[in-house]
Amino acid sequence: MRLPLLAVALLAATAASAAPSYGPELQGFDYPYPVRRHAFASQGQELSMAFMDVAPERPNGRIVVLLHGKNFCAATWGDTIGVLAQAGYRVLALDQVGFCKSTKPTGYQFSFQQLATNTHGLLAALGIAKATIVGHSMGGMLAARYALMVPEAVERLVMVDPLGLEDWQQKGVPYQTIDAAYAAERKTSAATIKAYQLKFYYDGQWKPAYDRWVDMQAGLYAGSGAERVAWNQAQTSDMVFTQPVVHELDRLRVPTVLMAGDKDRTAPGANRAAPALAETLGRYDRLGSEVAARIKGARLVMFEGLGHAPQVEAPDRFHEALLRELSAP
Repeated sequence: MRLPLLAVALLAATAASAAPSYGPELQGFDYPYPVRRHAFASQGQELSMAFMDVAPERPNGRIVVLLHGKNFCAATWGDTIGVLAQAGYRVLALDQVGFCKSTKPTGYQFSFQQLATNTHGLLAALGIAKATIVGHSMGGMLAARYALMVPEAVERLVMVDPLGLEDWQQKGVPYQTIDAAYAAERKTSAATIKAYQLKFYYDGQWKPAYDRWVDMQAGLYAGSGAERVAWNQAQTSDMVFTQPVVHELDRLRVPTVLMAGDKDRTAPGANRAAPALAETLGRYDRLGSEVAARIKGARLVMFEGLGHAPQVEAPDRFHEALLRELSAP
């Protein structure tokens, strides 16, 4: 059942003293498959993207690329990688620049166009001309931008609880400067991460399995690269808030699937909005059908009773739906 607010606060507080500490590129946190690195130059810097590339035992000739959310990493896709590989797909799960095991750059201008370009460069370096792109949360926004920029490289687009199904600025959410966001990021802890996810991601219901993903994120904030991590997170928060893709979704011309939990209430910046406005934001139970109707030929999959991360919250249900949609004509 849903936890009362006091219980939520107490549960979150238990994480405060238990947070691990990881290196600036998530050193010390194990990924489920071997990690490779793609080195490249961007904006005058030498950078690298970490990724997992998992080959199936019985290939079906298709490739799936998994893009993580802002509060997630490629490792979060671990179970999904195994399921897809078992079904015959070659699977790549990437860490974007500024996140997880990839470079945390200084003076970098983050944009969805830049991250899409980085992603396309990695796939080109691997000789991959076309793939199904699956993006979750922020990765869903990135996946949409990727499909808009290089539709010829996209076999199918799958957005899983993508951020940006609404334009928060347009609706009146106040802007937050990167400096202010950085100050807030520096206060991030396992306790604040857990409290946020419990409220917005999981409808007040926590499972012990979620702790690993809290530790993964909190360990970066607690480690030796904490300042750089916080700055990159502030920059990418600004990117998410100021670079909506929702107004362009009607231009998508690739087969598209939108998947969402009807309990998802994620809305970056809602904490800065007036209470009356905040109550209307992040209503994925409404946004799913509204947005899918704007995308030509889009298929909508709503997960009843699930929140922002169905692949974590109910992996069996999620994977059954994902495999079904990937095999659809």
